[in-house]
Amino acid sequence: MNDAEDPRPSEPLGQVLREDLDPLSVEELEARIAALHGEIARCEARKTAAVSHRSHADALFRK
Repeated sequence: MNDAEDPRPSEPLGQVLREDLDPLSVEELEARIAALHGEIARCEARKTAAVSHRSHADALFRK
Protein backbone atom coordinates (compact mmCIF):
# COMPACT_ATOMS: atom_id res chain seq x y z
CA MET A 1 0.00 0.00 0.00
CA ASN A 2 1.35 3.42 -0.86
CA ASP A 3 0.31 6.91 0.22
CA ALA A 4 -1.86 7.35 -2.87
CA GLU A 5 -3.91 4.26 -1.95
CA ASP A 6 -4.33 5.22 1.72
CA PRO A 7 -7.04 7.92 2.06
CA ARG A 8 -5.72 9.02 5.48
CA PRO A 9 -1.96 8.46 5.45
CA SER A 10 -1.27 10.69 8.45
CA GLU A 11 -3.48 8.70 10.85
CA PRO A 12 -1.74 6.39 13.34
CA LEU A 13 -3.36 3.26 11.89
CA GLY A 14 -2.02 4.11 8.45
CA GLN A 15 1.43 4.56 9.94
CA VAL A 16 1.24 1.18 11.68
CA LEU A 17 0.16 -0.54 8.48
CA ARG A 18 3.10 0.89 6.55
CA GLU A 19 5.77 0.32 9.20
CA ASP A 20 8.73 -1.79 8.07
CA LEU A 21 8.71 -5.03 10.05
CA ASP A 22 12.05 -6.34 8.75
CA PRO A 23 14.21 -4.86 11.51
CA LEU A 24 12.05 -6.29 14.32
CA SER A 25 13.17 -9.34 16.27
CA VAL A 26 10.92 -12.35 16.85
CA GLU A 27 10.28 -11.12 20.41
CA GLU A 28 9.37 -7.65 19.15
CA LEU A 29 7.04 -9.16 16.55
CA GLU A 30 5.37 -11.32 19.23
CA ALA A 31 4.89 -8.27 21.45
CA ARG A 32 3.46 -6.31 18.53
CA ILE A 33 1.07 -9.15 17.68
CA ALA A 34 -0.07 -9.40 21.31
CA ALA A 35 -0.69 -5.65 21.44
CA LEU A 36 -2.64 -5.75 18.19
CA HIS A 37 -4.76 -8.68 19.44
CA GLY A 38 -5.52 -6.61 22.54
CA GLU A 39 -6.52 -3.64 20.40
CA ILE A 40 -8.75 -5.86 18.25
CA ALA A 41 -10.50 -7.14 21.39
CA ARG A 42 -10.96 -3.56 22.62
CA CYS A 43 -12.45 -2.49 19.28
CA GLU A 44 -14.78 -5.49 19.18
CA ALA A 45 -15.99 -4.77 22.71
CA ARG A 46 -16.67 -1.13 21.80
CA LYS A 47 -18.52 -2.20 18.65
CA THR A 48 -20.67 -4.63 20.65
CA ALA A 49 -21.50 -1.90 23.15
CA ALA A 50 -22.39 0.54 20.36
CA VAL A 51 -24.67 -1.99 18.64
CA SER A 52 -26.38 -2.80 21.94
CA HIS A 53 -26.84 0.88 22.75
CA ARG A 54 -28.29 1.51 19.30
CA SER A 55 -30.75 -1.39 19.53
CA HIS A 56 -31.92 -0.21 22.95
CA ALA A 57 -32.42 3.32 21.62
CA ASP A 58 -34.29 2.02 18.58
CA ALA A 59 -36.56 -0.09 20.82
CA LEU A 60 -37.26 2.90 23.06
CA PHE A 61 -38.30 5.15 20.19
CA ARG A 62 -40.48 2.50 18.53
CA LYS A 63 -42.81 2.39 21.52
